[in-house]
Amino acid sequence: MSRKYKFAEKDGAYFISFATVYWIDVFTREAYFDTIIESLDFCRKNKGMEIYGYCIMPSHIHLIFRSSLGDPSGLIRDFKGFTSRKMLKLIEENQQESRKDWMLWMFERAGKKNSNVKEKQFWQQNNQPIEIWSLKVFEQKLNYLHNNPVVTGFVTDAIDWKYSSARNYGNNDQTILEIDIN
Repeated sequence: MSRKYKFAEKDGAYFISFATVYWIDVFTREAYFDTIIESLDFCRKNKGMEIYGYCIMPSHIHLIFRSSLGDPSGLIRDFKGFTSRKMLKLIEENQQESRKDWMLWMFERAGKKNSNVKEKQFWQQNNQPIEIWSLKVFEQKLNYLHNNPVVTGFVTDAIDWKYSSARNYGNNDQTILEIDIN
C-alpha cells in the first residue's frame, strides 16, 4: 500500500504532522526551535501559508494550515526541504551539540535507505494530511495539537508550551509566531 497521502482539496485547510527520521528528538535547543519558527513565519509572509494552529515538539511538528496559492503539497515540500538543509547545517556547525555525531550518522543512515535522498534525510517523507472540513474537525485537531505537550508531560497547561499556538488562542502576549485567527 502506498504511503503517499494527497492533498485532495487544493484550497482547503489541513492538519498534518511530520516527524524527524527515527523520531529523533532534535528540537531540544532554542536555535533549532527558532529555525522552525522563522521558516513558518517566512512561509506565512511570503509563500501564502495561512497558519491556524501549530505545535513544535522535540521530534515532530503538528500544523493546521491552508495554502492561499492552492498548492499545499508544494508548500510543505518546500518547507521541509528548506528546514531539512538548514537544520542539518545548524547541527553540523553546533560545537555544543553533544549528540552531533550520532544524529548526523542517523540522518545519513536514513538517507542511504531512501533513493530520493542524496546524502542525509532529516524529515520522514509521509505527512498524512487530514482535511479540515468542519468546525468540529478543526476544534478536535486544534485541541489535539495544543494538548500534545500536556499529554507527554512537558507542561501541565497547554498555554505554558512556548512553541505552540495555544498562547495565541489564550490571548497570551508572549506568542512567538503570528497565526491567522479571524
